[in-house]
Amino acid sequence: MMDRKLDGERPAIALPKGTVDCQTHMYLPGFPALPGGPGNPPDPLPGPAMYRQVAKWLGIERVVITQGNAQQHDNANLLACLAEFGECAKGVAVIDATTSDAELQRLADAGVTGARIMDLPGGAVGLDQLEAVDARAASMGWVMAVQFDGSDIADHAPRLAALKCNYVIDHHGKFFRGAAPDGPEIAILKRLIDSGNCWFKLAGCYESSVSGPPEFADIAANTRAIAGHAPERLLWGTNWPHNQARTSADYPDDGQLLDRVLGWLDPAARELALVDNPQAFFGFSSPLRPGVC
Repeated sequence: MMDRKLDGERPAIALPKGTVDCQTHMYLPGFPALPGGPGNPPDPLPGPAMYRQVAKWLGIERVVITQGNAQQHDNANLLACLAEFGECAKGVAVIDATTSDAELQRLADAGVTGARIMDLPGGAVGLDQLEAVDARAASMGWVMAVQFDGSDIADHAPRLAALKCNYVIDHHGKFFRGAAPDGPEIAILKRLIDSGNCWFKLAGCYESSVSGPPEFADIAANTRAIAGHAPERLLWGTNWPHNQARTSADYPDDGQLLDRVLGWLDPAARELALVDNPQAFFGFSSPLRPGVC
């Protein structure tokens, strides 16, 4: 059993109206983990009702739900979660070269506007299918969320630069072997951003920080460098429900994490990362009614 912190003291940084959480996973009963991926998170399953408590606490109004690795290619759990939220949620699904036009349309009708590449252990679709997924996503006008070991970004940069879709580099780039603001990895990332269709997501800083908590100084420095270069290309997400935390003691405080990460941005960049950029990137309509979705 996992005791997840769902509310607490309000963060010092107040989120603006229309804030979008661009990185979550959610799970409902009846959708078992499939071979090839990790298991479902510990009980109680972190689903839409639980997330709504977190969203109310933090001040989030809209959300992007990404297909979890546990269900691999079966997007049924994702679609069930999207149905719980309606128009205030968008989805990022798993597709590949074999996904039919009819299936793509079914996903789009349910609120999916993106496809996932996850080139790390447990991922359903990796970089070997990057161009195929790009072609299928582009045919729908979707975006892509691309995750890999950012320390190898030089190896992948030519392929990324050739993508048709708008895409986001996930999880602060996941530079597992480290990266510096004036180093080659960040220089490559800036060039990709400047090419016109690359975004950068602030989510899960704890997953790849070499310097570690509580400051995550390496991630902070790189984030400030990207924010200073192209604040109009930033997205932010909670990374809820923090699937790498396998015990209650390891579970982060979302309010403290929000203040830490968004504190690396100035107010203007923060507004872009929370509202304007994700609204345009994921295809949300203008801000919905005030309050939690």
